[in-house]
Amino acid sequence: MTNMKAGQFFSGKDVRIKQVQKPIPKQNEALIKVASAGICGTDMMIYLGKHPRAKAPLTMGHEFSGIIESINGTSEFSVGDRVVIEPTISCGKCPACEIGQTHVCQELKLIGIDMDGGFAEYVTVPINRLHKVPNEISLSTAALAEPLAVAVHTVRRSSLKIGENVAILGAGPIGLLIGMVAKLSGAKHVFISDISSYRLEKAKELGLHPINAAEKNVVDEILSYTNGKLIDTVFEVAGNQTTLEQTVKLIKTQGEIVVVSVYKNKPMIDLASMHFNEISLTTTRCYSREDFKTAIDIMADGKIDITSVISHQLKIEEIEKGFSLMGEPDKSLKILIEP
Repeated sequence: MTNMKAGQFFSGKDVRIKQVQKPIPKQNEALIKVASAGICGTDMMIYLGKHPRAKAPLTMGHEFSGIIESINGTSEFSVGDRVVIEPTISCGKCPACEIGQTHVCQELKLIGIDMDGGFAEYVTVPINRLHKVPNEISLSTAALAEPLAVAVHTVRRSSLKIGENVAILGAGPIGLLIGMVAKLSGAKHVFISDISSYRLEKAKELGLHPINAAEKNVVDEILSYTNGKLIDTVFEVAGNQTTLEQTVKLIKTQGEIVVVSVYKNKPMIDLASMHFNEISLTTTRCYSREDFKTAIDIMADGKIDITSVISHQLKIEEIEKGFSLMGEPDKSLKILIEP
């Protein structure tokens, strides 16, 4: 059997490069030679030993692109095709799946979380999870299709209209991508807050209005800029009590709060204020297949500067460095691992 390198999770803060058996595709699977794989906040949860489903030893990585090495089954794809992987796997039987909402499947699993993923030289994936990468997109850029699909789905889930004002609380890669998609969708002003000056400088370069939450009162700063006019849509992407409270203070009467973060602890929210002002609360989870296709189209059209969120491109042997950098938001954004 042929061996390959894989970056595997063993326990909290214990990720190692191991020689493991190169996988063989089962029926209706393809073997992918991985080109590039992004480290996500979910990968960081696994790395810290805090993800409830991830079981060691696990090859992480659910944001990845590559080239088809072999196919076991009938397919529209061919050996040598450049592809990006949509990592969600639904059961096809639950009530959500029965109505076509497979991204909120009650048994939803992800490649790289519930099974081995893209932090390896090769990985097998179901053929129906593949998308072709247009020639206009590099494979490293294509690895960003998954987080961009999250942003596309988030904005689609909102009621954002052309000319409206948006606030985004949290300027990590997802927050920045939501900001870019919101602008593409016609938002007038896009405010974005964070405590990382590095990430806020990037937000400014992207045409967003940055606010340093470590130095200024976010609510006061935004309302000063808008002359007291409250915000049409607020996206909560930081996942903490402070930013959640800010959403209620910023939102206009009959406005919409969109919660993107996955909260580790049950938060408190001022439902009374929301009640009296008829505030809508929308939640969002990953993306549909259509969102994923749209993300690829947006990248191919060059409508947004998707590569701007890439801060580091590391070899697989540097995976521990990648996770270390993920814990330093003043030094990093999207980190790509390239086997």
